[in-house]
Amino acid sequence: MEALEEKEAQVAAWLKKIFGDHPIPQYEVNARTTEILYNLSERNRIRDRDVYLVTEDLKQKAKEYESEAKHLQDLLMESVNFSPASLSSTGSRYLNALVDSAVVLETKDTSLASFIPAVNDLTSDLFRTKSKNEEIKLELAKLEKNLTATLVLEKCLQEDLKKAELHLCTERARVDSRLQNMDFLKAKSEEFRSGIRTAEEQLSARGMDASLSHQSLVALSEKLAELKRQTMPLKKKLESYLDLMPDTIEAELTKRVNMMEL
Repeated sequence: MEALEEKEAQVAAWLKKIFGDHPIPQYEVNARTTEILYNLSERNRIRDRDVYLVTEDLKQKAKEYESEAKHLQDLLMESVNFSPASLSSTGSRYLNALVDSAVVLETKDTSLASFIPAVNDLTSDLFRTKSKNEEIKLELAKLEKNLTATLVLEKCLQEDLKKAELHLCTERARVDSRLQNMDFLKAKSEEFRSGIRTAEEQLSARGMDASLSHQSLVALSEKLAELKRQTMPLKKKLESYLDLMPDTIEAELTKRVNMMEL
């Protein structure tokens, strides 16, 4: 908790330093925003420190160059009575270009021994930079390819999602319709049961035989179906007798009559 409060205080001080007299934009203060702003303030502090060090180094080198330039100027004046002020415009341009090159290459002086290593180092840096740029280009190409594939996949997933949602809506409507039909059938079934009970009660009140009730009729129907099933073999056997020829039947009857007379 104390660490969070310290970070919030450091963030507040940093924002005040950044915006100065201007109002600080409103933002939601929580652990996440505080952590993000704290990291930014740390990076800003490190960058400011680096800039300060580089600035001080450049100031120091500028002083050294000024001292070296003054020394060379004094040397020229003493040896050959030469002054940069006595140079022509072309000579002044060449001299300024030489000085600017020494500053850019960060050499200690303008001698050839200082320029050649500096130029070689600059050439090596150029090759390394080109190589790094090629690597970055290849990486960017891969990222673009992956991004394209990801976008295509995302589009397909969105289309599949739309299809799934449409199918789900259709199935939901179908299920709702079936539920409504089921509720309707349940209500009708209950209505029929109630009507049957009411009718049976009315018929019973009028003296109707209990055997004619709905349940009794259902039971009789089931018994009738069972009797039909049991008489089916007898019916088939009877049909086999009926299929016999008339002469055969007559001979069988004559035989049985004769046996009875004996």
